[in-house]
Amino acid sequence: MRHVSAKALEATDGVRDYLAAQEKKSLLRFLTCGSVDDGKSTLIGRLLSDTRQIFEDQLAALERDSKKHGTTGDDIDFALLVDGLEAEREQGITIDVAYRFFATPKRKFIVADTPGHEQYTRNMATGASTADLAVVLVDARQGILRQTRRHSIIASLLGIRHIVLAVNKIDLVDFDQAVFDGIVADYAAFSHELGFQTVVPIPLSARYGDNVSRRSEAMPWYDGPTLVEHLETVPVDEAALELPFRFPVQYVNRPNLDFRGFAGTVASGAVSKGDAVVVAKSGTPARVKRIVAQDGDLELAVAGQAVTILLDDEVEVSRGNMLVAPDARPQVADQFTANLVWFSEQPLLPGRSYILRTETDEASATVTELKYRVNVNDFAHEAAKSLALNEVGVCNISTRLPIVFDPFAENRTTGAFILIDRMTNATVGAGMIVHSLRRADNIHWQSLDVGKRARADMKGQRPAVFWFTGLSGSGKSTIANLLEKKFHATGRHTYILDGDNVRHGLNRDLGFTDADRVENIRRVAEVAKLMADAGLIVIVSFISPFRAERRVARELMPEGEFIEVFVDTPFEECARRDPKGLYARALKGEIKNFTGVDSPYQPPENPEVHLKTLGRSPEEMVEALDQWLLQRDLAQDQYESGAGI
Repeated sequence: MRHVSAKALEATDGVRDYLAAQEKKSLLRFLTCGSVDDGKSTLIGRLLSDTRQIFEDQLAALERDSKKHGTTGDDIDFALLVDGLEAEREQGITIDVAYRFFATPKRKFIVADTPGHEQYTRNMATGASTADLAVVLVDARQGILRQTRRHSIIASLLGIRHIVLAVNKIDLVDFDQAVFDGIVADYAAFSHELGFQTVVPIPLSARYGDNVSRRSEAMPWYDGPTLVEHLETVPVDEAALELPFRFPVQYVNRPNLDFRGFAGTVASGAVSKGDAVVVAKSGTPARVKRIVAQDGDLELAVAGQAVTILLDDEVEVSRGNMLVAPDARPQVADQFTANLVWFSEQPLLPGRSYILRTETDEASATVTELKYRVNVNDFAHEAAKSLALNEVGVCNISTRLPIVFDPFAENRTTGAFILIDRMTNATVGAGMIVHSLRRADNIHWQSLDVGKRARADMKGQRPAVFWFTGLSGSGKSTIANLLEKKFHATGRHTYILDGDNVRHGLNRDLGFTDADRVENIRRVAEVAKLMADAGLIVIVSFISPFRAERRVARELMPEGEFIEVFVDTPFEECARRDPKGLYARALKGEIKNFTGVDSPYQPPENPEVHLKTLGRSPEEMVEALDQWLLQRDLAQDQYESGAGI
């Protein structure tokens, strides 16, 4: 048997006591933000150094790196502790979110160092989404900048209620109190509408450590806390434990017939074995039979714990649903108002379909109305038809299916979402739900006795939507018109939705901006769906330049009912034909946003029918299309893709 000395046992006990003490400490998550080169990374490096989080070998490496990459002369450049990417070190900027852990005798901390450049605002929003406090850095020489305002607004929207206004580089203005007081006054005037609970201004020099963890002798006029003192004492938000029980289901765990559990993380509140719960979307009641954790069964699970919950009844619960407290249920709706921060270089276009993703749920969604854009300089509500990169707005959103949520102001976990571009799968926006729309409560599906099949059977045909797309002048309308004549001659029931004709009525209020084009196609797709539901064969002839909107139109229809017909005529030929004289005017700059000239056309990638028109008459195109249809009888269940004619 191996002999263990009393000294070794004492050391082991000391480690255990230390770890136990660390577990009992509260945890504060905070981020540093502000404009570029305000000293965020330097401040975090200083915090790590002052709290003894740097090992000797790290310090030696930092001294070497400071000589190679540093920007502080012979001094150690603490920013290099955080700016780990080579691109950042060479440029002296932070372009990613860097997370660091450190601790003091009183508290543990996780800090996110977020980039200051405007194009990386999305990274700042990522860091703010889990933070309890934001350290907003301001260069004492620069004062309040546009990015200072933008980051403060985003911090407010993302539920941060505690702000430290860190006026950095105070040494470069000779520790002037008047400069500090002026910046504090400017920030107070700007931020009073943001709803922060506390705003604590601190003058500091991250480079030399003044008022970071030690009081500065150079500023006898300042009698407030150091940054570390304030971080150690600011109240940590424990509200998640006091909120109603919310358990988003992430996974249904069924390893055998005797075990059916719902895995996830408790988003808020607490639940005990035997408690009554409700399935949020269906309202089905049940009781908690077991709470299973990694180390065994629990009697109680609280916010932040990952567990598997077993119920006493075989109720239907799937990923995207939520187990909730029966007496404090969340909202279930498919329309709501939200604050939105836009991340993409491609603008937000109301009417375009995106994927909306919450903690566990996902649904197709469209921005039905952009109510206004927020001016980050003066909070003015500005009329806008779209949001550009890094802009903030308030909008109404409609989802294809109802989702479960709480207003973000009440629950940061269940009230947040992201928007994802359907074509690129890129995250293009982050949203915070304000409230459901009352009109959603007044709208319900009405059951009808006569259905689509009955209407189609009466006409002796199968409904279909032939979607003709191509450049202006490609021959879409001519071919569509001839096709309808052929259908009509054989007794088919049809209707043509032509781009120009529809703009005289239904869409007369729309122009030709990208946003209006998206709404143009959205409306026409919904009308085509209704006409197909009436049993008709619908022929749609629209330029419909964007793949995203054509995809949305396709997804409105059942499988096989949407037939995309690409009338492929080169731009040069369309411009030569110029049947309406539009190309000539567009090329002279007299018509703006003209597809193919100064507005893009995205050709179909895999249409059902590809009509190449050069050297062929419209009649030949219709005959070829008719032969394609005869080979694929309208009565069969689905059409093949990619056929070339």
